[in-house]
Amino acid sequence: MTSKQPTGWWDEEGPNLVIQGDNLPVLRELPDESFQLIYIDPPFNTGKVQSRVSLKTRRIDNLGEGSRVGFKGQTYETIRGAATSYNDEFADYWGFLSPRLEQAYRVLAPTGTLYLHLDYREVHYAKVALDGIFGRESFLNEIIWAYDYGARAKRKWPAKHDNILVYVKDPKHYYFDSTSVDREPYMAPGLVTPEKAARGKLPTDVWWHTIVSPTGKEKTGYATQKPEGILRRIIEASSREGDWVLDFFAGSGTSGAVAGKLGRRFVMIDENPEAVAIQRERLAAISGLGTVEYLGIAL
Repeated sequence: MTSKQPTGWWDEEGPNLVIQGDNLPVLRELPDESFQLIYIDPPFNTGKVQSRVSLKTRRIDNLGEGSRVGFKGQTYETIRGAATSYNDEFADYWGFLSPRLEQAYRVLAPTGTLYLHLDYREVHYAKVALDGIFGRESFLNEIIWAYDYGARAKRKWPAKHDNILVYVKDPKHYYFDSTSVDREPYMAPGLVTPEKAARGKLPTDVWWHTIVSPTGKEKTGYATQKPEGILRRIIEASSREGDWVLDFFAGSGTSGAVAGKLGRRFVMIDENPEAVAIQRERLAAISGLGTVEYLGIAL
């Protein structure tokens, strides 16, 4: 992997890119209709500082301060890692997001698809905004990602899902490959043939998938990290090998990591140096990924 300042800077025949900088001026420098797939997971406008501290455990020989006894009497200690955070509060959220969505439409390929990942706070406004930018006829789906962790409200139904709005550039000529995505088990397998039951069914617009486990291999310690399984399904369905994938709120780099593993090329943008540092470490661990260039851009 290399690190350099740009000199003219994105080439569709060039390497994967990770860019640290304000995404709006970077987007304005990208050519029209360059990306087959755009996935973005912008801040949800929760009004809070989102933070997470990474914790690791290791086995030790002696019980001491900060250690504990675990499975089969083994002694462990917990190691506190780096804390990552960002401010998820905007006085004018749509003044911030709308021009970025307009640029997303411009750089999306004619057969391309945009996935906008939000939650209940802003998704309704996002639907209106994207109808205006793409046209209502270009709305393809609202995906509900339901998970099993989070709110414990007692005076309302606890919020346990995110919303992903899916828009295509051209509703008559867009790419979607349902044969490539992972299948799900039938809820009533006895009602279908044994062959169908063994193969599973195409996922619907409701996706049941756990969050990134705090103790799992995927975890990076980055606040709001999304699971690879969600991105894998999106990337397999709406892009081909060799296509360019863009994520301009890249965070911990899940979209780039999955795109690279699936043979897609990617551009990831984030202005948070902590996020870019996590992306660098994460991408370095992927074998066969190819060249990744890291750019620091002030436009």
